[in-house]
Amino acid sequence: MTNIKLKEGTYKIRGKDVDLTGMVFPLVEGFKVGAKGGYITVNALEVGGFPDRNIKISVTDADCYETAGAEAKVTQREETDEETIDRLRERFDMLEDMTKATKKGDVRAMIVSGPPGVGKSHGVEKVLGKHDLIREIANDDRPAKYEVIKGAMSAIGLYCKLYKMADKDNVVVFDDCDSIFADELSLNILKAALDSKKNRRICWNTDSFKLRNEGVPDSFNFKGSAIFITNIKFDNVKTKKMRDHLEALESRCHYIDLTIDTDREKMLRIKQITSDGMLNEYKLSDEVVEEIVDFVDINKTRLRELSLRTVLKVADLAKAFPNKWEAMAENTVMKR
Repeated sequence: MTNIKLKEGTYKIRGKDVDLTGMVFPLVEGFKVGAKGGYITVNALEVGGFPDRNIKISVTDADCYETAGAEAKVTQREETDEETIDRLRERFDMLEDMTKATKKGDVRAMIVSGPPGVGKSHGVEKVLGKHDLIREIANDDRPAKYEVIKGAMSAIGLYCKLYKMADKDNVVVFDDCDSIFADELSLNILKAALDSKKNRRICWNTDSFKLRNEGVPDSFNFKGSAIFITNIKFDNVKTKKMRDHLEALESRCHYIDLTIDTDREKMLRIKQITSDGMLNEYKLSDEVVEEIVDFVDINKTRLRELSLRTVLKVADLAKAFPNKWEAMAENTVMKR
């Protein structure tokens, strides 16, 4: 692709038209006129601050760009803090919307990937918990419609759990349960449970005392949905066997990467959530809340973990030891 330099042009980022005059992009397709006016198509994959795909730049005419010189490099644009916060908020709103669709059965399965302590589990459980609350208010004695599985699980344990949650509208949430991704038998069970066919039949073809003892049949149709919450970034897995396993699962699921990859993004997520009232229940003054966030920000490279969990730990100390919480935090949440 030929690199071009824009004489004029705009692109809408987070609802705002951003002037791109002078920026250099690889040209994909020249000037065209569409329903919303003139545009050119460029590749934004190597350009910071844009979606990782081809994008349409709004322009007035075909003379909107010129061929860039051999020395011209593709522009690297940094997202503003406001744009990053809006992007993260949009991703977590999307997570909640997709969880609702999974609960309704419109989405069969979803993988949620992101670093620890950024609110992945909270977003999913908040949506599913509302359905449980409605059930309790209605005095519905039926079992809960979702279940969260944490930690290791055997293949036969997975089979039994899916049988228990096999009914339509049930959701099984695998939270940090990554051992099932590496186990071939578990993966084959999941592949059958999440198949694109109308009837998703799961079979256990070997004799088992556990199944007989628990009254679980050796085959059944699974009509529920599944959500996988993981710290694994699927695109970065190098081991071929593991990558093949994850690709087989990913082909059956919607995949949401929360795009929190840097300390800057984690810190902006922390600022967003605290400004939204995460620490309200502590009844701390606005000044103390600001001091907690500043403490985390200033010391982010020395923290044992830069996450929302660390903010809550520091808030616990501020509540318990109002006059010496910083000294306490230095010894409990920071590396020596």
